[in-house]
Amino acid sequence: MRGPIGRLMSAGTAVADADDVDVTVGLEAIPEGVVADGRISAPWHAECRRCLRAVDGEVDVEFRELFEARPKEGETYPLGREELDLAPLIREALLLALPLAPLCEAGCQGICPTCGADLNEGPCACPPAGRDARWAALDDLHLS
Repeated sequence: MRGPIGRLMSAGTAVADADDVDVTVGLEAIPEGVVADGRISAPWHAECRRCLRAVDGEVDVEFRELFEARPKEGETYPLGREELDLAPLIREALLLALPLAPLCEAGCQGICPTCGADLNEGPCACPPAGRDARWAALDDLHLS
């Protein structure tokens, strides 16, 4: 199954309305209801948490969930008479798998808090920040 599911957003990371979400699902009837298991993959878009550049990636998540006639809140999903509504399962699995603090690269230097220059492009012209006097007592601490 492939198609858009609507906009999803978690902590600034989003799956856009127009993005296709790939879902592969297998269904198995058991005495308690129906077990749905499979894999969901979708592209995501965000801003780097350090430098605010656009970042794109793909989330890939596996699931195995139970649909039953009397669902338990937060544990299982409702079983319909003729069909299963997979949309809540897909949305929940994707939201839980989206990165909370995406980075453009692991070594991103971010931006200067004073002038806003991108430190990935080189150092800025700001003078080095002075030391905070409140932490000066720790300078004399020697741990062995």
